[in-house]
Amino acid sequence: MTRADKAALRVTCGLGAATALAYGFAVPMPFVACVMAALVLCKPGPPLPLAKGAALALVFGGLLAAGMLMVPLLEHYAFTGVLLTASILFVVFYGGLLRGHALTTVLLLAFALIPVAGVAEQALVSALTLAMTVGLAVAILVNALSHALFPDRPATGDRTSPARSVDKPTAAWIALRGTLIVMPVFVLALTNPSLYIAAIMKTVTLGQQASHTTARNAGRELVGSTLTGALLAAIVWLGLSLWPSLWMLTLWLMAAALWCASAMLGLRRTSMPPSFWVNTLVTALILLGPAIEDSASGKSVLQAAVVRTCLFVAVAVYAWATVWALEHWRLARRHSLARVDAGARGVSP
Repeated sequence: MTRADKAALRVTCGLGAATALAYGFAVPMPFVACVMAALVLCKPGPPLPLAKGAALALVFGGLLAAGMLMVPLLEHYAFTGVLLTASILFVVFYGGLLRGHALTTVLLLAFALIPVAGVAEQALVSALTLAMTVGLAVAILVNALSHALFPDRPATGDRTSPARSVDKPTAAWIALRGTLIVMPVFVLALTNPSLYIAAIMKTVTLGQQASHTTARNAGRELVGSTLTGALLAAIVWLGLSLWPSLWMLTLWLMAAALWCASAMLGLRRTSMPPSFWVNTLVTALILLGPAIEDSASGKSVLQAAVVRTCLFVAVAVYAWATVWALEHWRLARRHSLARVDAGARGVSP
């Protein structure tokens, strides 16, 4: 069994375990735990030790609680609060690009979601904080268990830290691009938090995905992964409707994870990069989780699913347009500076 085979099985079994734990123990917003598990499991590298992971979950819970400090600022000094949030997101994006930390997306979700939830109501913040903290703890646990079940052989190169993939100016530019993708949806979510919380989660993953794409490929990757995730969620929902139960949900999500992981790790040849398949899986989880909650509360699942899907596609199109506009502006600015420099030197451009 190759390392890629083992990695695909780790993602599959890990997401299955996270689903069974989150929904079986009725964790608040259980799909958040599944999203956290998917984000952690899809990152390469060895798992965190359980003791270190528990400490990290506690620190993360403290950061979420500290995010409540942004709520009075957003309510009484909205412009200042939005600027401070944008600065925090930029720093997290920038640090994640330089260090390649596995929990960058988790931190972005925390700093973007908690203030929005706090503007809505205090109870929603408590539920979301508990869900994200438990979700991270579950993700670290299932990641350790899946590595124990399918361990990799130790290699000499695994101990060395990966080289930095981007320099500081490029990281700053990409971080600015990701921040500009997230912030308009963040501001929009402040007007109706209950409607846009799922959109915030989707936008953060798009901001992360946009850091790995170019203007030429942005439309196919950002919009394509969103539509593929929506189709995957619909297939899992139809399969689950045949026999609604926890075990069927677990098995269907494991099948979805295996399908995405096989393409992400190169076991199934596709023209899309790994970030496409990670975003596909996360999109499916974000769409499927609220649909299950709507079904349990008696709401119209189809209507809510159509609204969320259309919103997600609109966000993906906006992210595509942002990447395209910024990259073309950057290219035009470089050409303009080159012409000015050539004119100053008396050389024909």
